[in-house]
Amino acid sequence: MSDSDTTNRTREFHSFAEFYPFYLSEHSNDTSRRLHYVGSTLVLLILLWAIVSGNYWWLLALPVAGYGFAWVGHFFFEKNRPATFKYPLYSFMGDWVMLKDMLTGRIRF
Repeated sequence: MSDSDTTNRTREFHSFAEFYPFYLSEHSNDTSRRLHYVGSTLVLLILLWAIVSGNYWWLLALPVAGYGFAWVGHFFFEKNRPATFKYPLYSFMGDWVMLKDMLTGRIRF
């Protein structure tokens, strides 16, 4: 881990707006962002299927789909530790804002 990674890992963020640029810096690899996109999209599809089918056992697959794809992106492509370990709420929010930003073309994927 570089010195800047260590500094950001120990930094306190006082708002999501302050955190989000850090979050994006942790997702600079195209493949990692694509894996996040796939995982987040699967989460939405699984949630929709659980509601439509009435089979709420599908909800157990949500963390596997969401975190599984994201963590593969971090460990194998970004080569960093997911921010969710230190900033769980902001990271969860960041996943959905990044998905929105990808869908609207604000950031590439």
